[in-house]
Amino acid sequence: NIERLCREVLAVAPQVQILVVDDDSPDGTADRAEALAAELGHITVMRRPGKSGLGSASRAGLRRAIDDGAEICVQMDADLSHDPAILPALLANI
Repeated sequence: NIERLCREVLAVAPQVQILVVDDDSPDGTADRAEALAAELGHITVMRRPGKSGLGSASRAGLRRAIDDGAEICVQMDADLSHDPAILPALLANI
């Protein structure tokens, strides 16, 4: 799902930077995200060793985004439960 999510996000909001936080996922998510970063730009991958849980991954990702200068942070799950199509309206209201 990471490829679909990243492509859809960048299609509706090409100005955003995507940070993919991967907790040592065995399905190759980080590798696929890094390949997408090379192809599309605007994507950074944060690899974390071991499974530390969603809360820990969220905190680490938000901390990294803020440290990297993000003024607005939006968290989306790669399970496609969040529709990227709403991003333009969300960003316009901030």
